[in-house]
Amino acid sequence: MASIAHLGYGYWGRNIARNFSELGCLAAIVDADEKAATAAADILDVRPAALDEVLSDRAIDAVSIASPAEIHFAHAEAALKAGKHVFVEKPLALDTGHAKTLLDLAKRNGLILMVGHLLQYHPVYCRLREMVSGGDLGRLQYLYSNRMSLGKFRREENVLWSFAPHDISMILGLTGERPSDVSAQGAAVFTPGVADMVTTQLGFPSGLRAHIQVSWMHPFKEQRLVVIGEKAMAVFEDSAPEWKDKLRLYRHRIDRSGPVPLPAKAEPEAVPVGRAEPLKEECRHFIDCVDNRRTPRTDGQEGLLVLDVLERAERALRKNIGLDAGRAEGAG
Repeated sequence: MASIAHLGYGYWGRNIARNFSELGCLAAIVDADEKAATAAADILDVRPAALDEVLSDRAIDAVSIASPAEIHFAHAEAALKAGKHVFVEKPLALDTGHAKTLLDLAKRNGLILMVGHLLQYHPVYCRLREMVSGGDLGRLQYLYSNRMSLGKFRREENVLWSFAPHDISMILGLTGERPSDVSAQGAAVFTPGVADMVTTQLGFPSGLRAHIQVSWMHPFKEQRLVVIGEKAMAVFEDSAPEWKDKLRLYRHRIDRSGPVPLPAKAEPEAVPVGRAEPLKEECRHFIDCVDNRRTPRTDGQEGLLVLDVLERAERALRKNIGLDAGRAEGAG
């Protein structure tokens, strides 16, 4: 099994380190705060190490990265140049030029590069993706996603970069298309220049459309992906408190025979899904890709596509409401 060093033991990084430890492949912890690295290493029964030490250690096969987003590129580049496979939390980088550099490095050196788009590994999303690809919903007609809550307000990044990568990744995964047009609008309410809510519209070459609404000034937590097809509609409600309620199928019918379309509503059906921790599934997938030289579901190319949509949405946001749209400083 691959030997992995983890870099970045912050809010989200500690969860990644824990999962790699539980899967039996964590070898070392690296953090800018040496005391934090030592404490974490004691908890996880591995060694604390400096980054240079890890990169020169031939026994280390891969590096997982959950450092602040503005240094994702530098850390991933250093690891790839050292011949290490890389798992990096979203975003892959803060611009597509850097992302392309990482893709080229990984390809030239025959290395695995995987991006932490967590919800691609959520068992409920995986089941939804199977339903879409299997034709259960029919031809897709529209998708929309809401990711909203009250806080955590941030000054160094806007809500687009903080929340939307998850939803962009899921929608691209379901459609299998790159958006032909991206637009965005939003509002900066609490911190000048930092958008607190953003709505992004996506248009695809097939004619399919989608929108994503993200906000941290919402009165309650809402994490909902709605997929509308010709035959049925499905809702992935990740904020539902009960696992059994997270995926529901609606076999509504629309009667188009008359002058006005008429809906024939059906009762929602709970779709059974086996329970598992998404992060553990994500970490397990990375290990399998390294051990068996498989292309990750969220490889560098997928990360580049998500980053491209983020950049296009940010440019549209800045143009539409005159914001200096801040990007991500933190990972996870």
